[in-house]
Amino acid sequence: MTADEHAQSGDSLGRRLLVERLSSYWLTGAGLFALLLFLGVVSLLFVESLPILREFPLSELLTSSEWDPARDSFGFLPAIVGTVYVTLLTMVMGIPIALGAAIYIAEYAEGRTKTLVASFVDVLAAIPSVIFGLVALLVVVPFVGDYVAPVFGAETTGIGVFTVSLVMGIVVTPFMISLMVESLEALPDELRESSLGVGATKFETIRSVLLRAAGPGIFSAVLLGFGRVFGATIVPALLIGGQTEIPDSVFSAGETLPTLIVNDFGELMSLPLTRSALVFVGLMLVVVVWLFNIGAMLVRRRLERRYQY
Repeated sequence: MTADEHAQSGDSLGRRLLVERLSSYWLTGAGLFALLLFLGVVSLLFVESLPILREFPLSELLTSSEWDPARDSFGFLPAIVGTVYVTLLTMVMGIPIALGAAIYIAEYAEGRTKTLVASFVDVLAAIPSVIFGLVALLVVVPFVGDYVAPVFGAETTGIGVFTVSLVMGIVVTPFMISLMVESLEALPDELRESSLGVGATKFETIRSVLLRAAGPGIFSAVLLGFGRVFGATIVPALLIGGQTEIPDSVFSAGETLPTLIVNDFGELMSLPLTRSALVFVGLMLVVVVWLFNIGAMLVRRRLERRYQY
C-alpha cells in the first residue's frame, strides 16, 4: 500500500468513526429528550392539579359520585366507572374477533384472498375515528335502541355505554389484527413443520404451538388496543351521552374520563378549581396508562422467557 492510499484509508476510517460517534450522541439525545418530555408533561399536570388536591382529599375525589363544578363538587367515580365499563366491554368484544381474523389471515388465507383481506384491515385502521362515530349515530344508535336493548328488557335511545363499546371494538380491532398477524407471520416455518410432522392437525398446531410462541406479540397488540380505548375521546363524546352518574346498566348513558375533559374544559376553564380538577383527570389517565405499560412489560418478558423457540 502506497503512502497516499494509506493516508486515504486513515481519513476514511476517521470519518466513519466520527459519524459513529455523532450518531451515538444523537440517538442518546433523542432517548433523553423522550424521557424529559414525559417527565415534563407529568410534572406540568401535577403542578396544575395541586389546587384541587389541596382543597379535597384524594379519596373523596375518587369515591364521590357527585360532579357539580358550580357547587364545588368534584366526584370522579361516575367517569371512572364509565371508563372501566367501556374499556372492558370493548376488549371483551374486540379481542376474540381480532385474534380470529389474525389467525385466518396469517395461517389460512392465501394468494389474492389474503392480500384483499389484509388491505381491507389496513384501510379500516386508517379511517379517522370520528367517521366511525358519525356512522354509529346514523346506524348503530337506532339499531341498539330499537332492537338490541329491548331484547334485554332495557329502554334506551341507543346512546350509552354499550354503543360506545361496540363502536370502539370496531375502531381498535384493525390495529390489534395487524400486530397479531405480524407476530404470527414472524414465527419460523420450522415450528409449523415440526408440529405437523409429529401428527398434529393444523388447528392443534395453531392452538398449542403458534399462539404460545406468538404470545408476547399478541399481548402487545392487546395492550395497544387497551391504550387506544382507555384514552378514546371523540367516539365516547358522540355516543356515551355525557351523563355524570354511575351507569345502572350497560345500556345507560354515562361518562368517561377523557369525555369529562372534552365536555367541561372549554366552558369552565376560567374557574380555577374546575380547571385543576380536569387537569387532574389528565394526570390520572397518564399515570394509569404508564402503570399498565410497566405491568404489561413485566408480563411480556415473563411470556418471552417461558415460550422461547
